[in-house]
Amino acid sequence: MKLGGIDLTIPQVALLLANLLPVFGVLFMDWDVGGIIVLYWAENLVIGLYTILKMLVTGGPGAIGLVLFFCIHYGGFSVVHGIFVLKLTEFAGISAMQATVESWPGPLVLVEKLYDLVSSILAAAPDEMLWVLLAMVLSHGVSFLVLFIGQGEFRETTASRLMQAPYRRVAVLHITVILGAFLIVKLESPMGLLLALVALKTAMDIILHKRSHAERQLSNPESQRQSRGE
Repeated sequence: MKLGGIDLTIPQVALLLANLLPVFGVLFMDWDVGGIIVLYWAENLVIGLYTILKMLVTGGPGAIGLVLFFCIHYGGFSVVHGIFVLKLTEFAGISAMQATVESWPGPLVLVEKLYDLVSSILAAAPDEMLWVLLAMVLSHGVSFLVLFIGQGEFRETTASRLMQAPYRRVAVLHITVILGAFLIVKLESPMGLLLALVALKTAMDIILHKRSHAERQLSNPESQRQSRGE
């Protein structure tokens, strides 16, 4: 479909709608702007979950070792960013250093810290924000079903390549969210900056989404024909 003269696929439309929901919440439902930043951080976890699914679909039981490594490494990556975001936004009064006493062995403590962060955020978030998180899950789910499963992308990649993919995307997302959150908090003019942040993130999501599938479409003429019919 076309939007403003720009061709958008079904997964990209789902991505756009999911990104616009927070703006609706801030404008009409008095959502906390800091909560929106936290929601964008939570999207990293959604990306991680779908990456695990993709690795398992592609690699089967042989990918379990890579999946475990990804959970620990990516979990630690997300914990560091999540602590920074909570510290910056002070979302619902949550302290960035809140955590239970470390009890999980070895590197699994990173997964434990991630669990603590998510539990605290879910406890503090209003129900309406959880619906936005669900919309993000569905948005990435559309891409997973339509492109990865429906168009057979799982046949043209490996579990190792899939494990590396989210870091490039999330690194850009981290920079965008951190800069936006810093400006929103420090300049005390949240609305205009929030709209700018959402616009920047949405544009970035669509660009990266197109780029992530460009190599496959160029190397596979059949995939290119299928993408035109999405």
